[in-house]
Amino acid sequence: MIEDIEINDIRYLCQVVHEKYNYDFSNYAISSFKRRILRILELFKIESMSVLIEKVKSEPVFFRTFLNEITVNVTEMFRDPSLWRELRDKVLPNLFSTHETIKIWHAGCSSGEEVYSMCILLKENGWLNKTKIWATDIDDSILSKAKDAKYSMKNMVEVNDKNYIRYGGKGKLSDYYREENGLARMDTSLVEGVTYRIHDLVKSGVINKFDLILCRNVLIYFNQQLQNDVFRMFHESLFNYSYFVIGSKETLIWSDIANKFITVNQEEKIFKKVKE
Repeated sequence: MIEDIEINDIRYLCQVVHEKYNYDFSNYAISSFKRRILRILELFKIESMSVLIEKVKSEPVFFRTFLNEITVNVTEMFRDPSLWRELRDKVLPNLFSTHETIKIWHAGCSSGEEVYSMCILLKENGWLNKTKIWATDIDDSILSKAKDAKYSMKNMVEVNDKNYIRYGGKGKLSDYYREENGLARMDTSLVEGVTYRIHDLVKSGVINKFDLILCRNVLIYFNQQLQNDVFRMFHESLFNYSYFVIGSKETLIWSDIANKFITVNQEEKIFKKVKE
């Protein structure tokens, strides 16, 4: 088992990926990036970085697997239930008090659990038909999983159902899925107003203007320079007096555009844009 890898090998791997596939990982936080590479080496029983680099370079199918492992795809429905209560009770009522319709962006949506959580929240409060949602991710295979909308019944029962109860949903989470061959198949009518698309936070830029952007537990994997670039892109993507939500371990405070937001809820990491 490889216990450590050289920084130069990581840089060369990033160079190969950028030149061949046009994905830029050079500004990912080095410690977390290294951990994920070590996991890939162990998972696929690859004996050295040189072998991994050659596989990435010469096997596009393997690269899709590599990309899926490098990008973060651990998620759940109604993760951090107190945040969802805050969105339901304060943020969204505030938006709908001044807007007939709104636009939401789930940036780094992974396999779609957060998108379904939002659509369930909106449906239960009569807002679903007044909302357009964009759901984006860097990885097309994980976006396909989001569109497929089939999740492990084990996770549904042990994690998602419990989160929904803690959030205080109006019914049962099982109202929105049916069991099928050991999987929970979601009611896809919930996501008829959702646009799924590939988007690379590092280089794709602004895709629209939004009233609410959620990008949770993604930015912690970027170094400070890249976080700053992405924060600026999100700022540009928000209407004035619109909302921005990041992950519980992430912060906006030190960024270049921090003074253009006010903190709405520090614990839930909800911010409001107040300056262009």
